[in-house]
Amino acid sequence: MIDATAVIADTPQGLWIDGAAVDATDGYRYPVLDPATGDTLTTVADARAIDAMRAIESADRVQRPWAATAPRERSQILRRAWELVTERAEDLALLMTAEMGRALPDSRAEVAYGAEFLRWFSEEAVRVQGRYTHAPAGNGRILVTKAPVGPVLAITPWNFPLAMGTRKIGPALAAGCTVIVKPAAETPLTMLALARIFAEAGLPAGVLSVLPTSDAASISTPLFADRHLRKLTFTGSTRVGRILLARAASGVLRTSMELGGNAPFLVFDDADLDAAVDGAMAAKMRNGGQACTAANRFLVADAVLEEFTARLTDRMAALTVGAGHRAGVAVGPLVSAAQLDRVAGLVDEAVAAGARIRTGGKPLPGPGFFYPPTVLDQIPVRAHILDQEIFGPVAVVTGFGDEAEAIDRANASEYGLAAYLYTRDLGRALRVTDALETGMVAVNRGVLSDVAAPFGGVKASGLGHEGGIEGIDEYLDSKYIALTN
Repeated sequence: MIDATAVIADTPQGLWIDGAAVDATDGYRYPVLDPATGDTLTTVADARAIDAMRAIESADRVQRPWAATAPRERSQILRRAWELVTERAEDLALLMTAEMGRALPDSRAEVAYGAEFLRWFSEEAVRVQGRYTHAPAGNGRILVTKAPVGPVLAITPWNFPLAMGTRKIGPALAAGCTVIVKPAAETPLTMLALARIFAEAGLPAGVLSVLPTSDAASISTPLFADRHLRKLTFTGSTRVGRILLARAASGVLRTSMELGGNAPFLVFDDADLDAAVDGAMAAKMRNGGQACTAANRFLVADAVLEEFTARLTDRMAALTVGAGHRAGVAVGPLVSAAQLDRVAGLVDEAVAAGARIRTGGKPLPGPGFFYPPTVLDQIPVRAHILDQEIFGPVAVVTGFGDEAEAIDRANASEYGLAAYLYTRDLGRALRVTDALETGMVAVNRGVLSDVAAPFGGVKASGLGHEGGIEGIDEYLDSKYIALTN
């Protein structure tokens, strides 16, 4: 097993304000746990309202100078940050596995993915464009320019502690915004390591702050009340997103919200089953199932239902579960005891309602927060598990009769983030893609995230987009200038 002790010891463990790690004003600290054992890895500074005010004052003080910094200079800082993240990929992967628990190969993949947002937005920083045109009445000219929205509060989740940060920080910095990041309480170390990397890359002090806290409301409440904050970007549950949207309304903040998902995975009777099972494993088990894009509801044509389910069961049962640092481990622990209890509760409830366990189905004994890869079938149509974002290594398989039923079942959710479908029929692929009520669709592939594509959902899965050429627009306002002839 690889030991992350040295990497943890070398990581900043204070708040990051004005370009340096500092203690919380009141001296508070809280423990960061190892999900594989439940033991304490270390403690970090625990921010409160007074620390949030220090951060917003710093962000406001440097907002104008940072906005006035040449786009090429902002681009070069982001490019240098990408280089440093890439150079330190193994240390960052070890850090993520230590605090989040997942298997080391998944952490390495996240470093590569997360770093690409820095490179992508380093390139977008110099491509922000406005427009210039004649007024239709012929009495003047219309000039439209783009300006940074101003200080941003970015609230990031625990499941992708690096990439969900770079996907927000990258475009914000490229646009000329200052940023305050509140990382998830479970995984603050990765974001603190990233803050130091940005400082080494030449980011001016105050442009980026990081505020770990065990009491999110204690810092979000004063920040929402401060007139200098102009933008909220959040990745997390729909329940929390609704609360934050209501609070952001009082300050009329720009918002972008990447919320929950309950992705359907449709397998039609003409699908290549070998490819479909491979795709199912990628869509379900990336990050141990702890992903907003994870396939939850496997909707399979009745004609191939049993064959697909048997193949998926065999593949899931063969996965090795254990501490994420151990060689050969494919599935690490869930992030916390609360998450373990939630996943186990959803499965127990489904089984009590009549679902059948094909593999897995019970928490593993011993220390840590381990739940085995699990496949359920014979699910009652109104089972609670079909309506929930599982966020764990549990695949729920049901059948369908025809294309219309598949679409209806897929859309029978308040969520609309991602969907997957497997078919050899191009016409069907296009019809179903058009009919699915989701922001993203993967056709004959199990992973759809790409830094060059807009990531976002519809319905209760959020507002706005991250990534792609669209991602930087979330941090820019349009300014119209009227010119006379």
